[in-house]
Amino acid sequence: MKDSVVIIPTYNEIENIEAIIKAVFSQSKLTHILIVDDNSPDLTASKVKELQNVFPNRLFLEIRKEKSGLGTAYIHGFKWAIAKKYDFIFEMDADFSHNPTDLIKLYNACAIEGAELSIGSRYKTGVNVVNWPMNRVLMSYFASKYVSIITGMKIHDTTAGFVCYKREVLENIDLNAIKFIGYAFQIEMKFKAYLKQFKIIEVPVIFTDRTKGVSKLSSGIISEAIFGVITMKLKSLFKK
Repeated sequence: MKDSVVIIPTYNEIENIEAIIKAVFSQSKLTHILIVDDNSPDLTASKVKELQNVFPNRLFLEIRKEKSGLGTAYIHGFKWAIAKKYDFIFEMDADFSHNPTDLIKLYNACAIEGAELSIGSRYKTGVNVVNWPMNRVLMSYFASKYVSIITGMKIHDTTAGFVCYKREVLENIDLNAIKFIGYAFQIEMKFKAYLKQFKIIEVPVIFTDRTKGVSKLSSGIISEAIFGVITMKLKSLFKK
């Protein structure tokens, strides 16, 4: 997996960052990591710089001026990864909600099974979520169902943030035209890939809520997802 890079966006993840980096690097397949940090006040970036001495030429860091949203952080990382010619480009959270041992499943779905976008799915085989309160589980589950109905995508977990793209998918999406910056970004990226008829495979994973640090989810992010999906679908119809 030296042909691969795991992009991890961070904002105040000092409690998790060292452990998640070491966990990713401890996997049997070799991969690189890019941390995109939004100038975290808790000095997350400083810890990453220390770890670059431990993992030279494998751990990379991009620091942005301020907190500017999950979507723009990933877009920044995608452009960096495309320029570096990585074949497989992953999205992953810093808080261990995504299990590093599942990276190989997403990789194999693309490298062996022919997917161009693989999704670590919480809902393909029921509801595989640990430590979330029931109201949040229901909100997330039915949000994915809602998105699937509105967009027509046959995807169980449309809001998943644990994914692997083949580079050509990102090269064929106008990254500068991506509108959403919160969790709706995940929906928009899948929808763009779906419209271009890239092969998408969902891989069942277990999602575990963070035990350290603070969630970045807010009501504004949720509203963006709910109302933005309708706008996104309508625009796609008018383009046709």
